Amino acid sequence: MRLLLIAVGQRQPAWADTAYEDFAKRFPPELRLELKAIKAETRGSKTAEQLMAAEAARIEAALPKGVRRIILDERGERRTSVQLAERLKLWMGEGRDAALIIGGPDGLHPDLKATADETLRLSDLTLPHAFARVLLAEGLYRAWTVTTGHPYHRE
Repeated sequence: MRLLLIAVGQRQPAWADTAYEDFAKRFPPELRLELKAIKAETRGSKTAEQLMAAEAARIEAALPKGVRRIILDERGERRTSVQLAERLKLWMGEGRDAALIIGGPDGLHPDLKATADETLRLSDLTLPHAFARVLLAEGLYRAWTVTTGHPYHRE
């Protein structure tokens, strides 16, 4: 199974890329974490609606057919690490890849949000995209360790 992190924005600080890669390489071959960075729409005279629509089209093009769509949104469901582990077990049991989608500076287009299988929130705080990628990678890794009984997570 693949966990696809579909994220708008191609350039992140070196520290964020390093931290993300550190967690991504920890996943086992049967549960890979892969980043697909999507080009952000050029800001300028376009409306937020136009920007989000263009980014949504790029996201749609990057999503494999039949993938579980998990939208990251400030109004998504809160999950503890153990609850995320339970969701991960469910996703793994489905036998299809899961895509976790992070929007651009203006968020995700409502039409794209409407296609979500579920919506998840990382934090009550507004986070820079670089932090969101790293936190999501760590959270997914932690969830995987919970499912396998690995000592990384302690309660």
